[in-house]
Amino acid sequence: MTVSRRGIFGWLMFDWATQPVFTLITTFIFAPYFAGRFMEDGVAGQAYWGYATATAGILIAVLSPLLGSIADITGRRKPWIASFSVLLMVGALLLWFSEPLAPGGSHTAAILLVLGAYVLVTIGAEFSTVFTNAMMPDLVPPERLGRLSGTGWAIGYAGGLVSLVIMLGFLVASPESGKTLLGMEPLFGLDPVTAEGTRATGPLTALWYLVFVLPLFLFTPDSAKRQSISFAKAARQGVSDLITRVKHARQDRPLFLYLLAHMLYVDGLIALFAFGGIYAQSVFGWDTTKLGIFGIFLTITGVVGALIGGRLNDRLGSIAVIKGSIILLILSSIAILSVEKSAILFVVPVSTSIAELSYYLIGGVIGAAAGPLQSASRTYLAEITQPHERTGAYGLYAMVGKVTSFAGPLAVGLLTFISQSQRIGISALIVFLVAGLIVLSFAAKSARQT
Repeated sequence: MTVSRRGIFGWLMFDWATQPVFTLITTFIFAPYFAGRFMEDGVAGQAYWGYATATAGILIAVLSPLLGSIADITGRRKPWIASFSVLLMVGALLLWFSEPLAPGGSHTAAILLVLGAYVLVTIGAEFSTVFTNAMMPDLVPPERLGRLSGTGWAIGYAGGLVSLVIMLGFLVASPESGKTLLGMEPLFGLDPVTAEGTRATGPLTALWYLVFVLPLFLFTPDSAKRQSISFAKAARQGVSDLITRVKHARQDRPLFLYLLAHMLYVDGLIALFAFGGIYAQSVFGWDTTKLGIFGIFLTITGVVGALIGGRLNDRLGSIAVIKGSIILLILSSIAILSVEKSAILFVVPVSTSIAELSYYLIGGVIGAAAGPLQSASRTYLAEITQPHERTGAYGLYAMVGKVTSFAGPLAVGLLTFISQSQRIGISALIVFLVAGLIVLSFAAKSARQT
């Protein structure tokens, strides 16, 4: 298939469209707001957020490979993307109804509404990504996959950066001063006392997605329709194909070990992004504005990392980039947990400003490593699958990325609850990254032997 530049542009814009879900909601603005202000109890908020992330992970793990197999049978991908896009936008809009809880009384319904909306956003974004990832190998020759994937991640990070600037500069105001980061009154009269600027994260994400996902539907060609059969029949055949694919993966040792490694290190990465902002808010008491500035810095390093990683992917290979990125994430995670308000490296006393600067710099390394890791991971799968099975393979890829993805956030949530320490809770993610690196080494060795 020959795809025009306009078609490739439409595909790249999907990463731009979805990035506010991860930048604004999952990491830098809404997640810390939920734990630190909506719940008013950082420990309980981190635990509940972990449970919600785990719930979304379970749903994605169960359904994504089946839906991917069905899509392989029918051929079309855009109808699936459109359906899950609706879930994403509905969930994002519902986050507006997250006004800080009043002291006393029962707030179970309000908490469940917000967490349920977050789950909808997450599964909408992740399922849509399964089908857009499967489009990638149809757009460019194999030797350009790494650059295409890296460019997509870089554009996504750039979209996150722009959305953060809009939020902090025009919508989110400090409750004390009533001014945004640019020193102006928030647009639309958003009230900082009731966190309307922060709650607007949801509606802005929905509107942003609606506008910027349109080029994908308008310009990027879809696969041809293969079969015209009922959903029930496609589902039965999809289950059969999925079972066959899982058996094949188990027989293909390099593929099996890679999927196992991916499952482990993605658990750690998901937990790192889900709780990085929450942990920063706990250590330094940063408000939404400071967390947003931190997010801007990480997003800039993410753009640079994704662009460089895409080119290194084409030169050094996907496995080398994946391993290097995981090592950086392990070292950075240990380093960032060593930072306290008045100390770094666990025991070295410093001023609060030096501690905050250290947190910023370490976070920048995390941002620079995450993009190449995710880009190279999806590129490697495209290298080892056939065109007729790619959507199902990406569904399987999403499954192994999610089948235990609840384990990382759940481990953080439970360990936080048991220890009553956010630092001890988050330390669980390092175990997943180390385990993923070890298994990946065996996968690479097995691939060289075949």
